[in-house]
Amino acid sequence: MNLREKIQDRIFGVISESADELKVESYVIGGYVRDIFLKRPSKDIDVVTVGSGIALAKLVARKLGKNVQVTVFKNFGTAQLKHQNIEVEFVGARRESYHLDSRKPVVEDGTLEDDQKRRDFTINALAICLNKDRFGELVDPFFGMEDLRNMLLRTPLDPDATFSDDPLRMMRAIRFACQLDFDIVPEAFEAIERNKDRIAIISGERIVDELNKMMASRKPSIGFRMLEHCGLLELILPEITALKGAETKDGVGHKDNFTHTLQVLDSVALTSDNIWLRWAALFHDVGKPVTKRWDDKAGWTFHNHNFIGEKMVPDIFRRLKFPMNDKMKYVKKMVGLHMRPIVLSQEIITDSAVRRLLFDAGDDIEDLMALCEADITSKNPEKVKRFLGNFQLVRSKLRELEDKDRIRNMQPPVSGEEIMEIFGLSPCKEVGLIKDAIKDAILDGIIPNDAEAARAFMLERARKLGLKPVKG
Repeated sequence: MNLREKIQDRIFGVISESADELKVESYVIGGYVRDIFLKRPSKDIDVVTVGSGIALAKLVARKLGKNVQVTVFKNFGTAQLKHQNIEVEFVGARRESYHLDSRKPVVEDGTLEDDQKRRDFTINALAICLNKDRFGELVDPFFGMEDLRNMLLRTPLDPDATFSDDPLRMMRAIRFACQLDFDIVPEAFEAIERNKDRIAIISGERIVDELNKMMASRKPSIGFRMLEHCGLLELILPEITALKGAETKDGVGHKDNFTHTLQVLDSVALTSDNIWLRWAALFHDVGKPVTKRWDDKAGWTFHNHNFIGEKMVPDIFRRLKFPMNDKMKYVKKMVGLHMRPIVLSQEIITDSAVRRLLFDAGDDIEDLMALCEADITSKNPEKVKRFLGNFQLVRSKLRELEDKDRIRNMQPPVSGEEIMEIFGLSPCKEVGLIKDAIKDAILDGIIPNDAEAARAFMLERARKLGLKPVKG
């Protein structure tokens, strides 16, 4: 491969010219170089210089034009600039040393080789020289190209030191293995197992960032299986490892819910890029270990596991430093509702039950149906075919009733304020009772979803409560 052709963008020419003017060595390094060989698009460029990265960034910005701004991070000795749709980060070559209680290193100026040694994996230590006399020359002291060809993740130095110094690299190893479909070499994976407890010094936000990148991959189960195998999953998400194991009593067994969960996750990943729906798939059965019971007549039961799981979601999000916003509420809702379409598909489908599902799921009804269809993981093909056929009946009924009754995201035709005004009431229990009665009447098909019918029903229900209108 002719690397000179791969770095023809104007930004590289300006960096080359600037580095020569400052008389410093300059290299593009890391993920951008790796992705050239993997033929993956990349817009983030890391440049390392044997000298001041900040000085190089400022000169490059001046040469690119007055509209290019440099952001300097003086404490870290780095600078960043954006040019068109490309983001470039500049740093001086450095060597690092670590204390046991922190992943923040003591940093000193170093050589290019020092900088490559501190990289997490050999495939991320590849560097391409940008200086004019060596433009396009690959510098690969740790045989990263060989590891790329063999699809292997290996650390440049001793893996125990690499992972102990910065335990986030353990998460990155598994994330890259999942994203790139690479193998972690045995000595590195064994080092992760030995150093797993060091993950305690990493912030929840950093861990979540790696988990989200892993979750966005083509087959997320690969990463979660590796996390479980090395012992990290037990430390990060014990609620998921609690799903492991199948138990048999009196000849009656239940499936391994860990394996089942990962099958559901991969099935959802095949049909949706929505990362929060994927998280809902991972958490959908998280309430099962808590609710597992043996019943002499029914066998193994997990009654209300969806409701228990729904209550567990906020605590998991809070602990992991996930966003406690509408994303959490969405996952919580998916976990809480995931049994409803399955129950509908097993019973005679009533209009009332379908309306209530539409009302509760709102705009997320399609995501919920996708999750529920992925949840059918039986080894019996006839059973799967029957369930999926029944789901089509549920979908058809959902469309029919939505077109007719406009239930999705329904706002009651009569508001609480209107009820208070008509009956001369302040906020009180009776107002809530009337509002709920109107909503239930619409969902049960007793009255249509329109204002006139709702007002007539309101007057009748109020009369039964001993209320008389003072207006209207």
